[in-house]
Amino acid sequence: MQIHNAQPEAILIVDDQEDFARGLARLLKREFPDVATRTATSGDEALDILSRERVSLMFSDLRMPGIGGIELLRQALAAEPNLSVVMLTGYGSIESAVEALKAGAYDFLTKPVEPDALFRATAKGLERARLLGENSRLRELMAKSELGTALIGESAPMKRLKETIAAVAASDYTVLITGESGTGKEMVARAVQSVSARAAKSFLQVNCPAIPEQLLESELFGHVKGAFTGADRSRKGLFVAADGGTLLLDEIGDIPMNIQTKLLRVLQEREVRPVGSSASVRVDVRILASTNQDLERKMREGLFREDLFYRLNVLNVHVPALNRRTEDIPLLAHHFLSQACREMRLMPKEIAPEVLAWLTSRPWPGNVREMQNFMRRLAVFSQGDVIDLALVRLAEARPDAEPADDSLPPYKDAKSRVMDEFTRNYVTELLRKTAGNISEAARVSGLERVSLQKILRRLDIDAERYRRA
Repeated sequence: MQIHNAQPEAILIVDDQEDFARGLARLLKREFPDVATRTATSGDEALDILSRERVSLMFSDLRMPGIGGIELLRQALAAEPNLSVVMLTGYGSIESAVEALKAGAYDFLTKPVEPDALFRATAKGLERARLLGENSRLRELMAKSELGTALIGESAPMKRLKETIAAVAASDYTVLITGESGTGKEMVARAVQSVSARAAKSFLQVNCPAIPEQLLESELFGHVKGAFTGADRSRKGLFVAADGGTLLLDEIGDIPMNIQTKLLRVLQEREVRPVGSSASVRVDVRILASTNQDLERKMREGLFREDLFYRLNVLNVHVPALNRRTEDIPLLAHHFLSQACREMRLMPKEIAPEVLAWLTSRPWPGNVREMQNFMRRLAVFSQGDVIDLALVRLAEARPDAEPADDSLPPYKDAKSRVMDEFTRNYVTELLRKTAGNISEAARVSGLERVSLQKILRRLDIDAERYRRA
């Protein structure tokens, strides 16, 4: 996946020692020739540059006359939250550097600055700025989604889908919505209703295969008291309840043949006859039907009425599978992650570029629904602010042992087992990457050293074996 940069990247170096600032700029220009470098000798000058130009990364001295480094940091981040800031400090000012990190600095370097350390901090700072910029761009695109968050996407197939929805919504004809399972056919139906003339009226839906055949007729058309055993009172069906509004017949391909015949009559006559009644009731309902099946094949096999198919298929909306619109995956990933964080009352999280690339290349046989569940899993398991590939691998992992039977353990036990499995996978990966260095592992994970040691003892994990490895 490529990060979109609307403008060239720029680095600003702020130090009251002009020769020092220019020296750093020359070093960075040789190492990063495609990145513009600017220098400023005061906080006021730096803020003026930031107000006029886009800057991705700023190096700032901590101690300067006038506006000091900490105050410059606060004002710069207030104006541009996506700015990455690296503070420059002498060896005697480590406490001030820690204060700067708490105030929002990305990193700090001690003077005199070693070129290799400078280049590493620059590469990481620019990458962070690109990540934050891409996240902001994707959030803006999500906010501009024309038909609400249910239809997120800027790809050509999604643009065609939105145009089709707008066109069919302008009429009152019956619509057949087709597409693979998990593509969002129900959301498309709601979008059609929301921009139609019936938007202010009721929207009802029925999942046809979820209702037993003997009850589906009553559910759709209603019944009178005494029509069958247990009918101790009359009941309006969904067609009457949705009068003036819209009714979605979800998974219409699974409707029984005898109900198909009665449904055909309703579509033809625009009236329903409740079970056990001799009188019909006029209804004014816009019918939407959805299916993930090939109804034309079912017609050839004698499993679906041809005349009903053509009554339903007056207008057709096909919802593309996710593998037909992979360009939309980054947008969807950000939307579902943000949604999960809101649902669980977590702080917002960002997604690393390599994770977006992985998500884009991964097959999604369950389409958008599968992807939504996966992003929820990442939100649950993530302990940091950024979703990275290590977390993705852990979220994809399955426990080695499956239960011997189909019985479910108590919720608390099941949750504890899943969390222990996740924690063990995370910690072993962490120790492998840090070669068993507990202090470094604590820093990388964001855990307190004591907390990490408690986890290792609880799970009986020996950090020493990773040091030997």
